[in-house]
Amino acid sequence: MRIISLLPSATEICFALGLSDELVGVTHECDYPSAALVKPKITKSKAKEQLSSADIDSLVRSQLDETGSIYELDLDALEYLKPDLILTQRLCTVCAVTYDYVAEQALKISTKPSVVNLEPRTLDEVFDSIMEVGRLTGKENAGEYVSTLRKRVDEISNEVRQLTKRTVLFLEWADPPFASGHWIPELIEMGGGINTKSFKHSPSRQISWQDVNEAKAEVIVLAECGFGVERQLQDAEILVRNLNYKPKEIWIADGSQYFSRPGPRLVESREILAGILHPEIRDKILHEYIARGEVQLIKIAS
Repeated sequence: MRIISLLPSATEICFALGLSDELVGVTHECDYPSAALVKPKITKSKAKEQLSSADIDSLVRSQLDETGSIYELDLDALEYLKPDLILTQRLCTVCAVTYDYVAEQALKISTKPSVVNLEPRTLDEVFDSIMEVGRLTGKENAGEYVSTLRKRVDEISNEVRQLTKRTVLFLEWADPPFASGHWIPELIEMGGGINTKSFKHSPSRQISWQDVNEAKAEVIVLAECGFGVERQLQDAEILVRNLNYKPKEIWIADGSQYFSRPGPRLVESREILAGILHPEIRDKILHEYIARGEVQLIKIAS
């Protein structure tokens, strides 16, 4: 089988299930594991990452209005790679090439590949996606792999069950602010937190700075879609300038590698949240993420 993944999360699933040889094409955003970096890239983004977050937001909105997508698909490469299976999604037009467009183009490819929509909104549905890829590709190890992930989830649940809960505001974008949606509010609850402003199992959406301040969250987590920690430092300054109260803590986490991708590492995302929310277990959980520069506590001026 020849597989093309149009999602970083699907690429991670393929590698986790031992499908690296069958994976013949990926997107320009598929950067994990490192072996994905050498796979042929069949997409590129029209957005300019060097722009400010406010300008990126404006550009994305205008491109979606004009063309319905912020990505370009290399149709010649798609034909050259002759896939049997294309993994994509309908969940978010900002996250990947739209499903309908991919399905339309697949009809023109000589191999007539199957186009499969992976659209999880919850952690359980992420596990279902892993099982679906296993079923489609004949990988019987998918069940065992999912069982291992579920065991890690249960271990964290048991560890935080008796610990003090804290209120949380999780932002997926800072300028303008977007409160978390889909699986993230669920991960916060499972990690022992209390959501303030969020949209559980629904798309994240823009909120006002008044909403941010009225939430009065004890902990604010900034994990912007597509950005690592270093890029988000400038947006953390915007966040702090717009606060009219002092939260107990503000954290930046790597949204690109963890929270934004509905793949196997959502289990690690949940562990990160447990460490952020509970100082009692923080050192044990977060020290490696902090050492790698994937999580950072922001100092708040007195």
